[in-house]
Amino acid sequence: MTFTRRHLSLAAAAAVLGLAALSVSAQESVNVGTVLPLTGTNATVGEDMRRAVALAVEKVNADGGVLGKKFNVIVEDSGGNVTGALNAARKLVSVDKVPVVIGAYISSVTLPMAQYLVKEGVAHINIAATSVKVRDLGASSFNLIGLEDKGNKFSSKDVWDLGLRNVVMIAPNNAYGQGVAHGFKQEFEKLGGKVVAEALYTAGQSTYRRELQQLARSNPDGYVYTAYGQESAVINREALELGLRAKPFYAILFSMSLSDTAPEIAKGQMGMEVGGFQGDVGKAYAEAFAAKYKEGIKSSYASYAYDAVALTAAAINKAKSTDTVAVQAALKEIGKGGFVGVTGPIAFDNERQRIDPPYVKLKYEGKIVPR
Repeated sequence: MTFTRRHLSLAAAAAVLGLAALSVSAQESVNVGTVLPLTGTNATVGEDMRRAVALAVEKVNADGGVLGKKFNVIVEDSGGNVTGALNAARKLVSVDKVPVVIGAYISSVTLPMAQYLVKEGVAHINIAATSVKVRDLGASSFNLIGLEDKGNKFSSKDVWDLGLRNVVMIAPNNAYGQGVAHGFKQEFEKLGGKVVAEALYTAGQSTYRRELQQLARSNPDGYVYTAYGQESAVINREALELGLRAKPFYAILFSMSLSDTAPEIAKGQMGMEVGGFQGDVGKAYAEAFAAKYKEGIKSSYASYAYDAVALTAAAINKAKSTDTVAVQAALKEIGKGGFVGVTGPIAFDNERQRIDPPYVKLKYEGKIVPR
């Protein structure tokens, strides 16, 4: 086929129109990002969080969107590890050019990811990591959840009030687990209790029998533990097989620790959790979640993911801009007056930390219920 000058002119015009169409299409939505553990040890909780993100996006768009445009959250998978989270964050920042990144999940993954985002000047919203090191991330990081120092005070008092005096501790050997093990022991011993033994376990083991048997030799009143989904399922199953469940089992961050444990094994456990949905707004969210997904919310962290999306949309509208610096300023302003989320009122202190984050006491009776 011979290409004439007219053919070439038409082709060039079509290319220009195509680029223009792509540009318009790109401008039709306002994008932010989130990094969640959709695969790996915590995939069950990650999927619950992804569902909450999608539900929040639907609500924002039903209410008119953002800046007169469709609102969209680009969801990336961390794989439950630092490399995956960093690669996802880099893609969101350098390719997608998002002003805000929400996530990730566990502290050992969230901290390095957030440090990268702060270095790039991009807003970060923490929805699940509870290490006290979250406070030191820097000026563009905002935190929605209670950190381990407050959580340790709450859980140690709860364990004491349950009548336990000599306990053993099980936690992952990472930033989160080390902080909980140290902090819980410190707070529990202030009350007069004693942690008679502890085990910081290595992630990904096929069995934890040796650790459980060593702890059992201390003859504790009860077992206090915190563990991630699939690892926790192994710990709980083997504890039952070893006959250790004759003593009370208390889970710190209850929904995380029981997310993959079979109901017949989880039955009777008690524990604490960062507060989930609350009030009329929270009730409406829970009903919408159940209606959309034909099952209830599995994890409290889903509620924080929902709130982070709603808060981000409100901040972009307030800033009248997608510039990350302007959005960060708007987040601070909204945080001064309080924002009613599904997890309750949200207000930030001068360090962008949530003031008075909620906690709840729970038990497992076929499902997670309040105590």
